[in-house]
Amino acid sequence: MLISNEIAGKPYFMKEIAIDKIDRAILSLLQTNADWSATDIAQQVGLTTTPCWRRIQRLQQNGLVTKKVALLDATRLGLTTTVFVQVKAARHDGQWLQQFARHVESFDEVVEFYRMSGEYDYLLKVLVTDMASFDHFYKRLVNGIDLNDVTSSFAMEQIKYSTAMPLHHL
Repeated sequence: MLISNEIAGKPYFMKEIAIDKIDRAILSLLQTNADWSATDIAQQVGLTTTPCWRRIQRLQQNGLVTKKVALLDATRLGLTTTVFVQVKAARHDGQWLQQFARHVESFDEVVEFYRMSGEYDYLLKVLVTDMASFDHFYKRLVNGIDLNDVTSSFAMEQIKYSTAMPLHHL
């Protein structure tokens, strides 16, 4: 598997790393529960603790495991409104993109941010408590930078949510 990272916004490729079925199982387990100890993981993948720990370290050092975090429940935190905001750029140049990226990154409400192909240039996933908080967010978003068009879609129901990456192709 060829590993890609970014330096100054440009992709670069690290050395190729071999991923076997044990590595894939370790990655799958870590995605399920990053609190498991190396001993717990080793037992589940059929290794002793030290070789398992070394594999986990290698996966981290090669950038396949980028960080370990706690996943919070948005609904229990009062973030009951999910909005997908599509944006058409006012201009298509590097300076505008950098300014727009800095502007969007300043909003805690934006939990995902993508540059897209197709009719709209950018897609933002926004989590807020209610319509009034989204209205407040929207006004700050559009007043802070020159935009061509903004449209918002409100999620009615979350049918699937996962932070786990598909690993079957490895």
